[in-house]
Amino acid sequence: DFYIISSPIEDISMNSAVLSTSTVAVARVATSSKNARNVAVKAEVDRRATLGMLAGAAALSSVPAANAEYGDAARVFAGTVTNKSGFVPYAGEGFALLLPSKWNPSKERDFDGAVLRYEDNFDAVNNLVIIQQKVGKGSINELGSPDKFIQDNSFLLGETAAFNGDTISEGGFKRGKVAAASVLDVQEATDKNGKKYYKYDILCRTADGDEGGRHQLIAATVSKGDLWILKIQIGDKRWFKGAKTEAMGAFDSFTVA
Repeated sequence: DFYIISSPIEDISMNSAVLSTSTVAVARVATSSKNARNVAVKAEVDRRATLGMLAGAAALSSVPAANAEYGDAARVFAGTVTNKSGFVPYAGEGFALLLPSKWNPSKERDFDGAVLRYEDNFDAVNNLVIIQQKVGKGSINELGSPDKFIQDNSFLLGETAAFNGDTISEGGFKRGKVAAASVLDVQEATDKNGKKYYKYDILCRTADGDEGGRHQLIAATVSKGDLWILKIQIGDKRWFKGAKTEAMGAFDSFTVA
C-alpha cells in the first residue's frame, strides 16, 4: 500500500688590442644570435597563437551542427541546463533529452509502453525510463490536475503501490503500510510552443529503509494523443553524492515534439 506524502668564447693568445676587438666582435655576434633567436621564438609564438585561434573558431563553428543532431525540439528548454559537460544528447521518436554520459542503455522494461531505459553504470538503482501511452487527449490538462494525475498514475512510484495485505506498525509506518511518498515539489511548466508539462519531485521511503529512500523525478505531457512520461529514480544517499546533478540535467532537458 502506498500513500503520497600553466661557452664563453676565449682566446688567451691574443694581445690586448686584438682581444678587445675580438670581444666586441663576439658581443656583436652574440647579440645578433640572440636577436635571431628572439625573432624565431616570437614567430613560433605567433604561429601557435594563430593556430590556437583557428582551432577555437573551428570548435565554436561546430556547436550548431552538434545541436542539430537532436533537432529543434530538444532546444525547447535551452539554457535550463547551464553546464552540459557530462551529458550526451539523445533524440528518440517524438522526444529528446540529455543523458548522463556515464549511464548505459538497459533492456529492462519496468512499465508498459516503455520506449527508452538507461541506468547508472555504477549503481542500477539510479535509472530513467520514458513511457509512451495512447490516451487520445490533446493536453495534459485533460487528464486532470497535477494532484489527480499523480494519484491516477501511482504505479510510477514502485511495485509497493500494489501491495495488498496487512503489516504491523513499523519504522513510523502505519499499520498495513509498507511505503510512503512525500511530494517535495510540484510544477506546471510550459515550453515555448505552449505545451504544458506536469513535473514532480517525490521522495519514496519503504519500511526496510533501503537507500534511505529514493527520489522520483516525474515529468509528463500530452502530444498528438499520446501521454509521454519521463521518470528518473535516484537513491537518496547517492542523490547527495552528486547523482542529483545527473538527474536534474536529464530532467530539465526533457522535451516532446
